[in-house]
Amino acid sequence: QVQVMESGGGSVPAGGSLRLSCAASGYTYRNHCMGWFRQAPGKEREGVAAMVIGSGSTYYADSVKGRFTISQDNAKNTLYLQMNSLNPADTAMYYCAALGLAYCARWYVAADYSYWGQGTQVTVSS
Repeated sequence: QVQVMESGGGSVPAGGSLRLSCAASGYTYRNHCMGWFRQAPGKEREGVAAMVIGSGSTYYADSVKGRFTISQDNAKNTLYLQMNSLNPADTAMYYCAALGLAYCARWYVAADYSYWGQGTQVTVSS
């Protein structure tokens, strides 16, 4: 079965940077949609960024545009999220997810994703 696992979370001061990684297995991700979501305590899970693997098509939430970059390494079957200029509002559990379809028009809809990682905590202090 498809498995995804996030890593790279941690604590960082405001203005700092962090890179999250998502290793995938049991799945052919090329030309399929994968995304990053985050959820703070008591808040709804929100889409952060997504991409169609191998296509170059990327999508970002308005709140992270210009600060976060989603990328991939096909050889390693790994998805990345580079997070720069972090602020306390970015504090959340971050999840990697695979849509299981070559379609990203609704990349921001968590319920559409079939496979999820366990999450990695990102904490940004002021």
